[in-house]
Amino acid sequence: MTLQRILPKGIYQDRLVRAGNRVIDFGWSSNIIVDRCRYLLAAFMKGDTSIGIQTLKVGRGLESWDSISPESPTRIIEQLTDPSPIDIPIGSSQIEYLDATGKSTPGPTQRLRITLTFDAGTPPIPSGKTSYPLREFGLFGLFGTEEYMIDYVRHPVIHKQADDILDRAIHLIF
Repeated sequence: MTLQRILPKGIYQDRLVRAGNRVIDFGWSSNIIVDRCRYLLAAFMKGDTSIGIQTLKVGRGLESWDSISPESPTRIIEQLTDPSPIDIPIGSSQIEYLDATGKSTPGPTQRLRITLTFDAGTPPIPSGKTSYPLREFGLFGLFGTEEYMIDYVRHPVIHKQADDILDRAIHLIF
């Protein structure tokens, strides 16, 4: 008997609000659920001390990605490429269950939506620059005290200026 592997999947959408309420909608794109997410799930099922989604890390990635498409990440990736990503804590109020049609529901399902708003000044603009170049992000949980990546995305650069607001929605399906 051959076991069929059903992979968890994820999608995300970014909406950038610029001065004058000009909205740039980047549409929905896929993300990759990484192997360490499965470790967190297994630890939870065993009853070990795993804790789900805690932070979103955003990073600058590599400038070369702007001219040459970056290599697709693999499921074994464990950290962002940026050696000093920005950590954004995620509270339980930012995570909700979704039904099969994508509507919020009170009870547990196999679908989650994580919503975040990066207000003006988040992430902070580096000294001497006019924007923060966002190129990658990942969700992280905890196993004991060690961070474990859950999902990961490399995306075309978004130059977030000081007054911009970025809304990011992430859907995970298990």
